[in-house]
Amino acid sequence: MVADGAMGTVLYSRGVFINRSYDELNLSQPEVILDIHRSYVEAGAELIETNTFGANRFRLIEHELENKIAAINQAGARLARKAADESRRRIYVAGSIGPLGVRLAPLGRVSPIEAFEAFKEQIAALVAEGVDALIFETFSDLGEITQAIKAAKEVAPGLPVIAQMTFTEDGCTPLGDSADQVAQTLIDLGANVIGANCSVGPARLLPVIQTLAHRARMSERAPLVSIQPNAGWPQRMGPRLVYPATPEYFGDYVRRFLDAGATLVGGCCGTTPQHIRAMRAVLDEAELRATTRIAISVPRGGALAEAVVSEPVAPTQLAEKFAEKKFVIAVEVDPPRGHNANRIIEAARELKHAGFDVVHIADTPMARMRMSAWALAHLIQRDTDMETVLHFPTRGRNLLRVQGDLLAAHALGVRNLLVLMGDPPSVGDYPEAGDQHDIVPSGLVKLIKGNLNTGKDSAGMTIGAATTFHVGVAVNFNPPDLEREIKTFRKKILAGADFAVSQPIFDIAPVRLFFRRYQDQFGAVPIPIMGGVLPPASLRNAEFLHNELPSIFLPDWALDRMRKAADGRKEGVRIAQEALAQLRELVQGAYVMPMFGRYDSAAEVIEVVR
Repeated sequence: MVADGAMGTVLYSRGVFINRSYDELNLSQPEVILDIHRSYVEAGAELIETNTFGANRFRLIEHELENKIAAINQAGARLARKAADESRRRIYVAGSIGPLGVRLAPLGRVSPIEAFEAFKEQIAALVAEGVDALIFETFSDLGEITQAIKAAKEVAPGLPVIAQMTFTEDGCTPLGDSADQVAQTLIDLGANVIGANCSVGPARLLPVIQTLAHRARMSERAPLVSIQPNAGWPQRMGPRLVYPATPEYFGDYVRRFLDAGATLVGGCCGTTPQHIRAMRAVLDEAELRATTRIAISVPRGGALAEAVVSEPVAPTQLAEKFAEKKFVIAVEVDPPRGHNANRIIEAARELKHAGFDVVHIADTPMARMRMSAWALAHLIQRDTDMETVLHFPTRGRNLLRVQGDLLAAHALGVRNLLVLMGDPPSVGDYPEAGDQHDIVPSGLVKLIKGNLNTGKDSAGMTIGAATTFHVGVAVNFNPPDLEREIKTFRKKILAGADFAVSQPIFDIAPVRLFFRRYQDQFGAVPIPIMGGVLPPASLRNAEFLHNELPSIFLPDWALDRMRKAADGRKEGVRIAQEALAQLRELVQGAYVMPMFGRYDSAAEVIEVVR
């Protein structure tokens, strides 16, 4: 079942200031509230909530409305019922009840019995107008929602109760209760539906829902599970707060919610009728696919074979973070020389704990023999549950091997790619190795996005199910020929690149110049960029990077600081931290490249943005 989305943020977007009681609008501006209800019903919602989230004595007294508690709640129920009845569909009306807006003892001065009485007062008013269910939402205190559910059981013992808590990015409530603790408490209280809403977006709430659903399945009561996330984390744009998650993004997540065990899905802050319409469309499609099989004639023998349409695949976590405008922190690791990857896997676990979002897996860095990068990418994802970005050089691969390796990587669950040329064999362990290649990076991006991701190989032959690669490209902010680099970068973007990763940056001035020149010619850069950050390990390492690697340039001041430093490693970390702090203003992520496997240095570097 699909519920509705936000009420408060929609009212705010329509010019209703936050310094007034939104619940009171049920009396003073009923047509505005009714219109929002109608828009959600038209979008496909099957359950709509009354505009009574804050209609309790403690919140209403702030607006001198404590004498209108019953009137506001009853008007809210009538408006929702009117929108439901007008649709001539079976639309359920849930009486919305939020936290009291005050802390209960021992954190605050309101006693549990006072909270119980306040909830009884609001519930009685909603029940008097015949709501179909009660929905307790955005609660952060288990003690408070306990009093709310107890009040519901006393006032309306036969009415279904939907109990939703709010969770932070660490998967716990703001007061520190785990999803497992929340689930057990709500089940013990007799809630018919347990769930999560508000605070964070779909990606962060998904593991919470998985935990709630697991606990529900293990319970004799077997309650249903609901989820109503925010449209991402709010961001300030001038005087307004905006929510970045798009309707399409919410639609993509519906199937994952269902697979996790949710049976009631909807939205909270920042969601709109467009978000609900996208969720409804995907749910309808899922229901259709569950009951429809397609007969395909097979020429040989005239037999019939049945094929089920492949399920849509959710975007990668990296793609989701970029879509939510989050600052993504990545780290590069090199595959081992042998076949034992245990040390690297353990390092990946530590890097995840240190705060990195994703691991980049270099492919034969410096043209030195290493384990195949896509094997290590698979092992890290399998053993650490941390997503990877597979570096995929075109150098040394013919077109057959390119496509075969990509399909192998996809089969192992590796879907983020960084397409680049790669280092020439002449600089590595096997200078006599072949250097041939059939395709350049921009061509490979086009092949992946235009062919493999549409279910075809380079010759247009079917490969069965389409791949779902998220493709990155390299960019150099300090190239020998700036205009040529900008044109090459533009070509990669037009080929379909989803994101970019830069060479190491020590001086922010060339980055600003690059963006300004690109803007002058083509407008704003349309894809997210992760700025490269490299902490030199020593003076000797810094001089090698500057003098022997053409893609890396250290300013004179950086080299001078390394020469004067008593501890070269620590000075290198400070230089990288300073670069990262400045980059934060210009790019959407950091790509940290630790030297000689010094992952401790990488962890120190990102402390400035954690």
